[in-house]
Amino acid sequence: MDFELKTLTRSRVCTEKCDALVVLVPLHVAEGDDTLSVLVEAATQSGDFERKPGKLLQAYRTTGIAATRVILVGVGEGSAKNIRTAVAAAMGTLKGGNAQRVVLSLSLLKDAGAAHMQAAVLACSDASYSYSATKSKVSPVKLQRIVVAVASAADAKAGFEKAVGLVKGIALAKEWGNRPANHATPVMLAGAARELAKLPRIKVEILGPKEVAKLGMGSFMAVARGSEEPLRFIVLRYDGGLKADAPVVLVGKGITFDTGGISIKPSSEMDEMKFDMCGAASVLGAFRALGELQPKLNVIGLIPSCENMPDGKAIKPGDVVTSMSGQTIEILNTDAEGRLVLCDALTYAERFKPRAVVDIATLTGACVVALGAVRSGLFSSDDALAQSLLNAGERSLDLCWRMPLDDDYADGLKSNFADVANVAGRAGGSVTAAKFLQRFAGKFAWAHLDIAGTAWKSGAAKGSTGRPVALLVEYLLAQAAQPAKTPLLVKAKTAAKTAIKAPAKTRVKTVRA
Repeated sequence: MDFELKTLTRSRVCTEKCDALVVLVPLHVAEGDDTLSVLVEAATQSGDFERKPGKLLQAYRTTGIAATRVILVGVGEGSAKNIRTAVAAAMGTLKGGNAQRVVLSLSLLKDAGAAHMQAAVLACSDASYSYSATKSKVSPVKLQRIVVAVASAADAKAGFEKAVGLVKGIALAKEWGNRPANHATPVMLAGAARELAKLPRIKVEILGPKEVAKLGMGSFMAVARGSEEPLRFIVLRYDGGLKADAPVVLVGKGITFDTGGISIKPSSEMDEMKFDMCGAASVLGAFRALGELQPKLNVIGLIPSCENMPDGKAIKPGDVVTSMSGQTIEILNTDAEGRLVLCDALTYAERFKPRAVVDIATLTGACVVALGAVRSGLFSSDDALAQSLLNAGERSLDLCWRMPLDDDYADGLKSNFADVANVAGRAGGSVTAAKFLQRFAGKFAWAHLDIAGTAWKSGAAKGSTGRPVALLVEYLLAQAAQPAKTPLLVKAKTAAKTAIKAPAKTRVKTVRA
């Protein structure tokens, strides 16, 4: 779908030929004598139209308006959240119809800022998205172009371009999140990353089993052992800043299918475990957006990708493995595999001397219980980083909520047979999972986003949401707007436990998938 930004006054909107004209109507609209203003006022006065968010009124071949269909939709006070609700409702009535060219008019809004523009464009894209990669018969998408009409294009241009870049990133994350596991193996995921290298300033390196073994990633390799699909460790680089600028590192969990391993999951809804790589998909999506928006910032993306299967070679409860950091891990539950691949990726991140590291993972069902599908769980060892992510979530409407990281939560991770256990029981499961990861993130400012409740929807609307691409990109753009900083190093409380025992400069080769 193509988006176009156009300056159209109320009168000009009426003369714009299109299949459908969607008009966002706030509670308070300045009076006018044009056809559109008269229609809005008459519909409101008659009681046939309410200006509450999402309330609709449709008209067909209205005299004085060139559009075939007119859809008036209320946006209440006109907040970005209300605009998202309104546009989603209006576009929902057009999906599957015959409309090819739609004009979305923001001309009645008093202040159509960047946040409003972003909410409108993303809602259009989300409502019209349709998965087709593995379908034999695909109905052609008739809706081809959305023209966003504003009173002043000069004021809205920056917000529009940012929104369109985000649309492409979110669409990529959705696409790979939705693909079945046999169409989204670690090798295929590496291929998707390699495609991103065609974009300006992006480089990709793919490491295979031999290279990962040389790095000493024993925890990551242990999870991959049960699958016939070879693991891949994906390293993306976006070089938008100065060479000396410390990068932000994004780490995405890339478990392309999670059976639970020997601690096998119940069969009900296990198909949804194809979504266990949505953290990785969000990193790919963020880099797709970076390739479009080209901010002045250095970003590294790390994706440890494999399957978690119950093969004869699979890890067993009670096994002890050695991570890249040198710490040994007792595996009490093989279904707590995400933290096992992430911990080695976090150790690998140290070599970049990052200004901050953010890992993204569909990590725990406990986070779904705690926060549902509204907000992602945010854990962080750094207050400034946490606040930056919270602010980015609010601005992008991709919300998160900060959770505790008290040291007492780590008590359950103690082991008689290793440095740490990989689970600590049911109580506070999302927090103890974060405490496990924190052990491997002691040398930089670190945050963890648990997206188990927000990365996909179940039921009739089953599918990837593309979250938290919008949050990540909003955060990265805010970092690009700030002066370059030196790495936000954090002193580890137990330096001995976080010491790196693997060689710091192991040479690796790129593996072609």
